[in-house]
Amino acid sequence: MARGKLRIYVGAAPGVGKTFAMLNEGWRRKTRGTDVVIGYIEAHGRANTTAQIRDLEVIPRKQVPYRGQVLEEMDVDAVIARRPDQALVDELAHTNVPGSRNEKRWEDINELLDAGIDVISTVNIQHLTSLNDVVERITGVTQRETVPDAIVRAADQLELVDMSPEALRRRMAHGNIYAADQVDAALAHYFRAGNLAALRELALLWVADRVDEDLGLYRERHGITEPWETKERVVVALTGAPGGEDLLRRASRIAARIHGELVGVHVQTSDGFARGSSEGLETQRQLLEELGGRFAQVTGLDVAHALVHFARAENATQLLLGSSRQSRWTELTHGSIINRVVRDAGQVDVHVISSTIPEAPLLRQSSTRRRPTALPPRRQLVGWALATVGIVLLGLALSPLRAQLGLPGALLFLLLGVTAVATIGGAAPAAAAAVVATLTADFFFTLPYHSLRMVRGTQIVAVVVFFAVAAAVSALVQRLARRGVQVARARAEAEALARLAGGSILSGAEALPGLVTELRRTFDLDGAAILVATEHDWKAIASAGTSVPTRPDDAAFSAELDQGAVLVLAGNALSADDTRLLGAFVAQLRQAQARVRLEAEAASARELAEANTLRNAILAAVSHDLRTPLAAIKAAATSMLSDDLDWSTDQTNGFAKTINAETDRLTHLVTNLLDMSRLQTGAVGTALGPVSIEDVLYRAAESLGPAAAGIVIDVAESLPSVVADPGLLERALANVMDNATKWSPAGVAARVEAGVAGDAIYVRVIDQGPGIPPSERDRVFEPFQRLGDGAGSDAHGVGLGLAVARGLVEANGGELRVEDTPGGGATIVFRLRRA
Repeated sequence: MARGKLRIYVGAAPGVGKTFAMLNEGWRRKTRGTDVVIGYIEAHGRANTTAQIRDLEVIPRKQVPYRGQVLEEMDVDAVIARRPDQALVDELAHTNVPGSRNEKRWEDINELLDAGIDVISTVNIQHLTSLNDVVERITGVTQRETVPDAIVRAADQLELVDMSPEALRRRMAHGNIYAADQVDAALAHYFRAGNLAALRELALLWVADRVDEDLGLYRERHGITEPWETKERVVVALTGAPGGEDLLRRASRIAARIHGELVGVHVQTSDGFARGSSEGLETQRQLLEELGGRFAQVTGLDVAHALVHFARAENATQLLLGSSRQSRWTELTHGSIINRVVRDAGQVDVHVISSTIPEAPLLRQSSTRRRPTALPPRRQLVGWALATVGIVLLGLALSPLRAQLGLPGALLFLLLGVTAVATIGGAAPAAAAAVVATLTADFFFTLPYHSLRMVRGTQIVAVVVFFAVAAAVSALVQRLARRGVQVARARAEAEALARLAGGSILSGAEALPGLVTELRRTFDLDGAAILVATEHDWKAIASAGTSVPTRPDDAAFSAELDQGAVLVLAGNALSADDTRLLGAFVAQLRQAQARVRLEAEAASARELAEANTLRNAILAAVSHDLRTPLAAIKAAATSMLSDDLDWSTDQTNGFAKTINAETDRLTHLVTNLLDMSRLQTGAVGTALGPVSIEDVLYRAAESLGPAAAGIVIDVAESLPSVVADPGLLERALANVMDNATKWSPAGVAARVEAGVAGDAIYVRVIDQGPGIPPSERDRVFEPFQRLGDGAGSDAHGVGLGLAVARGLVEANGGELRVEDTPGGGATIVFRLRRA
């Protein structure tokens, strides 16, 4: 079925005549033979608009109850059921009443189009998502109902319903748009001449863009090969900070007017760059998708360099940034991102857009830098010990060599000690080490010795320079040490994320324990667990480690998962740098919970399907196979009781034999049904003990009655006993032997053989029938199938004999399988435990 076509009448403001034009077009098409109906029309009480409905068929609206009242919406199902050629649906951007099938009317229209129905609709320019903020600034009115631009642009036809501001105001003054008591307020506010002129210009520009698109398609269809400029691409920087939505809409309008692509980019860095809230970034990403753009995220130590590099890599022509309100001091100390972008952008045009929200810059440098990644506490303790005691001991050890080393040599050794402290302990111990080393050099190696006074100017200068060099070297060394820790942390985080992304931890029921174990190992925790609330306390469904919290209140950290579960952690305190990786683990745990829940639902669905299959099979068996012997019994008994005919003694005996045989047959079928039910519910009880296989075989054959004449039992008297329940084993053997007699050719007896192999007794029931293909040998033991030894059989029964036999044998701890009979046929093999 071909998708229907969409035609949209676009207006600059209410009252320009969109609905009027739509109704006129619908009536014109009806006069030409098109089947046209009105799916939804909103006349707003305007008599002229209502008059244009004329004799057009109106589909009754759907009544939707909401908060104690009944509201009306378009009945999508009724329109689809009516299947007209054309449907007129007013107000494309309308939001449906909560409880309706779709949230927006344009979603209803999509269903009509998918059903092959052409649709004509209307929309005002104020409802387009990309222009929503502009219209609000022009008119001061916030439009709550919006429609994505892509929906309108995808229409097969767009037609602008235009009217000059003066003409529209005259229509308003004459009462053709609003009621008389609303006219003055509307003319003084929304319908001011300036507002209407601005809205009209917006509508003309927006529709003109679509006209250019159609012209481009026309050139392409007709092979016009005149050169075109390279496609424009607009990149907009996003941070999640307030004001980003305005920036996105401005970028969208720029991209639309130059027929360019819109790309949003977020720079993620760890050098103190303020990115705004993650919730704000997600909101901006969703808005970007509604505006038809795509989102990208890059990482880099320098935000300006990352933005420019991305813009060049994307072949962007324009780059939009939000204005910054950072302080002068911050600009002096950290530099201006905007200035560096402008300086490095080259041929890329840079637009700096001022924010309309006070103190909410889109791009800014944080005035306080993020706390550096902390070194392990043990290393810091060692660093402090070396900075205090170690440096003093070093000076004391070098003091006997004062004459040989002199002050310069001693300062070099002390500088080496400060460097070691910085490498091990970090910034604070290194600063203390520089101070202690300076005092130690003064105390042991400057005149007068063993005092903190210095009398020589050269020594004073040397010690002061030493302190400056020691401080600078310690700062550089500790920065490199911290960078190494950051690199190691980033590597570990990347490896953990790679394992999570690869799904190597997730494996069915072990998903949650595996993730908890991986989380504990990644963060070096004492314990981690997932707790669920019970009636009186908490229960751990997955845990790892030795010190596992038993309640959320006892944990150093806890996070809520799905279905009321809580993740609890104990041990090392988590830093801010761990938040992102921990969030990834929490997301994976929620996915694992969902997976376990879905697997449980799938297992339940399979059980229900199997139960439904069994129910249908039982109904089929009862309706056919159980009715057959009952019908024979009923017919024989009715004949014997009839007074119309005198039956001979032989005939009466024949009826009695029929009743007896069919009763035995019915008893056999019912027994199998009961056995199958007990097997499937696990209610089969066994009394295992040593059993003579020869005795059980002969009792099973006797239970078959006359059919036993077609069975030859060839079993040695010296066979060892088997471990089994004699009653269950007898029924299993009887079912298999009965099956063999049915499939053995006429005049050919089925054979039963038995022998010993190792610790098992093997019983083989052999027939010379058509055999069972290898592909069907598992299926032959399924309940309610009638494959037997081959397809096309006319054997009677409900298809339970072999299924019950396997279940009873397995209940005795044995096995049942099918093999080929040499020369043709099937051999059912029992493997039983030797007593």
